[in-house]
Amino acid sequence: MDAICLLIHAPGAPGLRWLGLGPGLRPTRGLWKLQRLLDQHAFWAQGRSLPQLRRMLAGSAAVVSLWRGRRLVGFARASSDGLFRAVLWDVVIPEDLQGQGLGRQLVEALLQTPRLRQVERVYLMTTNSAGFYRQLGFELETSQQLLRRAPQAPG
Repeated sequence: MDAICLLIHAPGAPGLRWLGLGPGLRPTRGLWKLQRLLDQHAFWAQGRSLPQLRRMLAGSAAVVSLWRGRRLVGFARASSDGLFRAVLWDVVIPEDLQGQGLGRQLVEALLQTPRLRQVERVYLMTTNSAGFYRQLGFELETSQQLLRRAPQAPG
């Protein structure tokens, strides 16, 4: 079995975004594999098109991925101002590989990227993985409320 390879992408992940690069800077159809990973293992991210994924990556301050050979087995990203606030997004590990420390590896690598390393506060939202994030030092924030603005209808 191939070893796990952690990739810390440049901000905006240009190699993954434009060339589909994976481990060793080899073309691996990485963007298509990211789309498939999200479709199969992230209910909140299903149906994202390749152009949408490119735009999403371009706006990400930090991006990390995990590979086993040519298989994409983990992904996470963050947005941040690099100083005061950051938000983790799209932390994904396939169900068949959960419980092996891969999610921890992803989140810890993401938090150590240059754009997040010294950020004052790091936030995330989760539907059903709060226990996992608590193990990594995240706490429930009771003094704030999550608000969401629905898209406005044109016209």
